[in-house]
Amino acid sequence: MDLFLKHKNNIDVAIDAILSRKYFSVYPELPKFYAEDGDIKAKNFIGTLLNSDFNELLQERSIEYIGEEVSPFLQVGLGIKYPSYIVSDLILNAQRSQRTWCKISINDRTGILIEILERLKTRFFDLAYATMHTTGQSFMMSFQASGPHSNDRALEAIIQGYIEQTKYVTETDWIKPMGKFDLKIHKVFNPFAKGVGLVIGCSTFPIWNTVPGLFADLITGNSVIVKPHPKAILPIAIVVAEIQKVFKENGIDINTVQLAVDTLNDPITKQLAENSTIKLIDYTGGSVFGNYIESLPKVTFTEKAGVNSVIIDSVIDIKAVMQNIAFAVSLYSGQMCTAPQNIFISKDGIKTKDGIVSFDDALKILCECISDLVNNPKAGAPTLGAIQSDITLKRIEDSKNLCGKVVLESKAISNDDFPDARIASPTVIVFDRNQNDIYNNEYFGPIVFVIKTDSTNDSIALVKNLVSDKGAITCAAYSIDELTINNIAEEMNEVFAPVSFNFTGAAFINSHAAFSDFHVTGGNAAGNASFVNTEFIVKRFVWVGNRYA
Repeated sequence: MDLFLKHKNNIDVAIDAILSRKYFSVYPELPKFYAEDGDIKAKNFIGTLLNSDFNELLQERSIEYIGEEVSPFLQVGLGIKYPSYIVSDLILNAQRSQRTWCKISINDRTGILIEILERLKTRFFDLAYATMHTTGQSFMMSFQASGPHSNDRALEAIIQGYIEQTKYVTETDWIKPMGKFDLKIHKVFNPFAKGVGLVIGCSTFPIWNTVPGLFADLITGNSVIVKPHPKAILPIAIVVAEIQKVFKENGIDINTVQLAVDTLNDPITKQLAENSTIKLIDYTGGSVFGNYIESLPKVTFTEKAGVNSVIIDSVIDIKAVMQNIAFAVSLYSGQMCTAPQNIFISKDGIKTKDGIVSFDDALKILCECISDLVNNPKAGAPTLGAIQSDITLKRIEDSKNLCGKVVLESKAISNDDFPDARIASPTVIVFDRNQNDIYNNEYFGPIVFVIKTDSTNDSIALVKNLVSDKGAITCAAYSIDELTINNIAEEMNEVFAPVSFNFTGAAFINSHAAFSDFHVTGGNAAGNASFVNTEFIVKRFVWVGNRYA
């Protein structure tokens, strides 16, 4: 079967979506659109897998089985073990598979990769529970983030790669008039893959943050080694297994994509990253290791830590604004790269249609909105999810000693379905504008800082300096004054931070849409890459032209 022709309609529509930046999704985000028995089958799948070996991978010559994942909801080890491999074997396999994968036509690669996404669609429930019990995301967030939203981002990378590698003719007769004769040269142009790619996953979004780089490497002809975080292997292991199955069915070397697992005490990431065979590295995680990755003599694509801020100048409905912010800081307990941390409000308060709301009253409304949400028996626990890391849990506890005024303490929230889950509501701490040695740093988790500034212009200046120094993936702003809106946009864009203005209701700063929003600009310290712009693709291959007289 010609897989390119099979998926041609989606390819054409996706190309138009990338260029128009309008809403587009091939994969509905609600479970009801998928197999009716998908949920119960997935629960059985995960239950059977606990305390056993993961044997779906087609890779061979493993040396041992390892694994140390712990469910944030159950607070017990999953007991799942994965095959591990000698680094030199992984490298050799990647080199060999690279030679054949890069020779497959762009159309065939596109068709095969989209077929993989269709296969992954049948595993969305499996991926949801795998993500839930490794990251602490709620079921619905896990389903959406690791299923439809990840597939959308992967498809975006595939289609962007297809566009970039087919935008030029691959063959032409070049004719230059020379007077009495014409100079004729036959020219052939081909895109050539850079080499083996390494994709390093994170513990909180093991699929969503991994598949853009993975599929960007593949569509441009590069083989890939996927190195997941030791605490979140299962979700991406399922993805790699499905990739290998589709490759085998289509006569492709299954080692074109390999899974490389390790443990916290015996890591292999640097061994892989520093190997001369590795030419491309995608990384999501903390800034310290991200800076190391960027220092390597490789082509790197990073998403690191940043400090996201909210500037509140003036609003129509203060309650609606604070409810929106309350949800944004509570969603997955702030364990999102797009979650806001710092909220900047002038000491003179917030202008509304009903008059000025003082700083203290605005603070009180924010805390009430957070409390109303997290204490809601139906919405609280599902919104918060669970805390993924012991480090994050300790950070929440230590935040009360940061020399700020704690106006809302974090507290444990119960989950009737998972009584042992570690769930913590956001803490809110007030700082003076001069305490930037504290609030100018990222405090990953449900930790919210409210900074009292001298004015809105002072808030803008403080945020701009913060973004320039530490980076930011996004910024939110609230104002009903057009001049202020324009000023904020100009100042933030100068330091390459995008702004979400006046979000209320169902629009949240946390969410970035595939085919429309560029996730991370790549222009500040929060990361050097952007999902999924042209540069994210074209740095993975080169054009080579041959000329024939």
